Amino acid sequence: MSTSPTPAADERRTGGEWLQNWDPENEETWDSKIAWSTLWITTFTLTLCFVTWFLPSAIVPKLNDLGYSFTQSQLYWMAAMPGLAAGLMRIFWMVLPPILGTRKMVAITTFLLVFPLLGWGVRVQEPTAPYWELMVLAFLAGIGGGAFSGFMPSTSYFFPRRMQGTALGLQAGLGNFGVSLVQLLTPWLIGFGMLGFLGNSQMMELAGRANQEVFYQNAAFFWIPFCLLGAGLAWWLLRSVPIKANIKQQFDIFGNKDTWYMTLLYIMTFGTFSGLSAQFGLLMKNLYGAGNPDIVQGAGASAQLLIEGYAVPEAVKYVFLGPLVGAGARVLFSPLTDRMGGAIWTLVSGIGLIGSIAFTMTALVPDTTSAAALDAGFTKFLWGMLAIFLFAGIGNASTFKQMPMIFERRQAGGVIGWTAAIAAFGPFLFGVGLTLMSPTTFYAIGIAFAVMCVIITWLRYARPGAPKPG
Repeated sequence: MSTSPTPAADERRTGGEWLQNWDPENEETWDSKIAWSTLWITTFTLTLCFVTWFLPSAIVPKLNDLGYSFTQSQLYWMAAMPGLAAGLMRIFWMVLPPILGTRKMVAITTFLLVFPLLGWGVRVQEPTAPYWELMVLAFLAGIGGGAFSGFMPSTSYFFPRRMQGTALGLQAGLGNFGVSLVQLLTPWLIGFGMLGFLGNSQMMELAGRANQEVFYQNAAFFWIPFCLLGAGLAWWLLRSVPIKANIKQQFDIFGNKDTWYMTLLYIMTFGTFSGLSAQFGLLMKNLYGAGNPDIVQGAGASAQLLIEGYAVPEAVKYVFLGPLVGAGARVLFSPLTDRMGGAIWTLVSGIGLIGSIAFTMTALVPDTTSAAALDAGFTKFLWGMLAIFLFAGIGNASTFKQMPMIFERRQAGGVIGWTAAIAAFGPFLFGVGLTLMSPTTFYAIGIAFAVMCVIITWLRYARPGAPKPG
């Protein structure tokens, strides 16, 4: 059989923005080159979206060390705000793919990331910004989270169903690495005057140690050229698949009960991943770090360590590990979901989350009787959190395999956008929950929710003879 492109394929490759007669299920006319180039460009830009979305999670825990004087509750709310914004914005972004097309949507969204990055870079240089202004910047960072509900459905239009688990898993998983990227690189970027000509240095207070000169604006400014590059690549190289659906037609997904079941399952997986990614640093600091008054009293170089011999952990050295594990699991398990089906792995994810949350709960009340007890508790807390991220990442991959199998193509895109929108409230819900109740109570609610999701998964999708196997 000849491998030369068909006239239809040539027309798609050289025509205008909108592809014609695009059918990924027809192997003779499907152009894999267009599909994979779309995947890599949108994955690059989605990674930048996650960097922007979770930039506040890397900055907020250090604001008081930079000279601000916010309360613990105010910081939790500020770290939660990008999640609230992303959830609201995802409801808007989920309807954009059929209206704007992949090219315009990705290019415009990536360019919009410049504004919150610029704002944070300016306002961390002096501790003079009012609380409301930083909350606005935290809200604008949610643009990066909102993009997910547009990027993922539009990518699903380019691939056949048999490959959507892998394609969507790669895009979402590599995009999720943006969370680890911003949390891992921030401590390094702020340490030298690479972009010092764009602003002044700051003195950051460190518990029990001499103050350190930093350039915190680097954590935001560094990403702006990449966003401009991504917007340019999207505008010049991407194409769009014509999907005929107005807003009213797209909302017919709400008449399907599987939309609501899959929403619950994705809250369990991505809601947990995004919520803990945003709050991991603050939670660690307030349980085992300088935010616990039973461990450290005071602030800055005059802070007094109350537990002799205890090495207070620096949250910035650990927080990137959780998102890294979760994103890695999403990438690595996506091909397995194509091979074995998504439902079985969603079941594994739910059972794993129940066990790992229960294990972590035993370390949520630090034993401050000795340094050894604190060290042991911190180790248990860290490994428990990483296990939660692992199983959440597996579920992120498996649910995105299930949705294209359960719903027809147009509806699958809408359901992917909708479930992602609701699960994006994770950082907000986790922030509110940890503000209003103890971590132990909040985690207990998490176990109860996971138990409910496991029952839904087994009865509806995973058991032999299930109504909607996937």
